[in-house]
Amino acid sequence: MHSITSPRYTLRPPRAEDFPVYRSFYADAEASAFYGGPLREDQAWRVLAGNLGHWLLRGYGMWLIEPKAGGSILGGCGFVWPEGWPRRELTWWLFPEARGTGVAVEVSEAAIRHAYDDYGWPRVETHMDDANLAAQGLVLKLGGEPIARERFPDGKTRTIYSLPRSD
Repeated sequence: MHSITSPRYTLRPPRAEDFPVYRSFYADAEASAFYGGPLREDQAWRVLAGNLGHWLLRGYGMWLIEPKAGGSILGGCGFVWPEGWPRRELTWWLFPEARGTGVAVEVSEAAIRHAYDDYGWPRVETHMDDANLAAQGLVLKLGGEPIARERFPDGKTRTIYSLPRSD
């Protein structure tokens, strides 16, 4: 597990002591609506455990977003590929106070560059719930282009976007 940086943020793997961050995010019904929330405390702990396990099982995973200038965790960004799902994806979540500040664009660009340059992936992809208009807007800002429409194990059909390497 390793960290990466963007101009204003450090993206670092989660640690056990980050549980209060997960508990807080997943307790907020509105903030966590597209991420399975709201969740009870024990369920939020399982999300953290799953994020940590993903790094061990896949060799990549979610990072937490820490401002270099100090302050609280703003959210998470990284790559996941749950067992049984057709593709890996870039995904992110932000606390409400971080939304609309440019955080998601900056850390997503750093993650995308890392996937192309360090992981050597031929393509970086993402997908989201059709109702998640904020995520769709972010994908467009990142230069994402639709490449497929697929049905997922949860029964939802999603558009798959290819994300280019940013300079």
